Amino acid sequence: MVRGKSADPSVAEPEVPTQIKNPDLVRQRRRQIIDSTVKLFIEHGYHKTTTRMIARAAQFSVGSLYEYVSSKEDLLYLVCKTIHEEVEDAVSTALSDSDDERQRLARAIYQYFHVCDRMADHILLMYQVTQFLPEKWKNSILLNELQITEIFIHALEALSGKKDFPVLDHKIINLVGHNISVLGQMWAFRRWHVQKEFTIDTYIKIQTDFILGLIFNP
Repeated sequence: MVRGKSADPSVAEPEVPTQIKNPDLVRQRRRQIIDSTVKLFIEHGYHKTTTRMIARAAQFSVGSLYEYVSSKEDLLYLVCKTIHEEVEDAVSTALSDSDDERQRLARAIYQYFHVCDRMADHILLMYQVTQFLPEKWKNSILLNELQITEIFIHALEALSGKKDFPVLDHKIINLVGHNISVLGQMWAFRRWHVQKEFTIDTYIKIQTDFILGLIFNP
């Protein structure tokens, strides 16, 4: 499984405390809370959304909600962490699906863009409200954002020079990694306009051809 490295390995990723000992239950319940929170933040705004509103939307009591998170800031951080985890899982699976290096990369791009489509509201919210987070969460989110790009950078490093895949220097690998990351998120940011002309699959095909062109037809 491909894992992104921290942009600064000396910075430990903070953890959101919980009173629940079962990690699978924590993951399940937090995802339920996160998805409800995203909808409320988008509809009402970050500052006007209360923990009571979040608890009601997620079908929790306020007391039960505080067993999983302690604040709205915790929830914003968890939104960002969830995006990174979904991208990492989808891309890692795609990179192990095919023996053909070009197809492995195309499949990874496909899966990543679909995560961006599925979590478009989460991604948009992440960029809108990160400024309201405490410094420890803000720094961790910036690291997570870089780690998404680094997933593709490490994948390109692993593919470089394999079979028919060209040898890429570090500058090209870095540029292509950032291109993939940004083009996926562009669908989330601009889907209100882009989806008038393109389906997500058509968009993926066009952008994948562009990305592969940077590699195979420099």
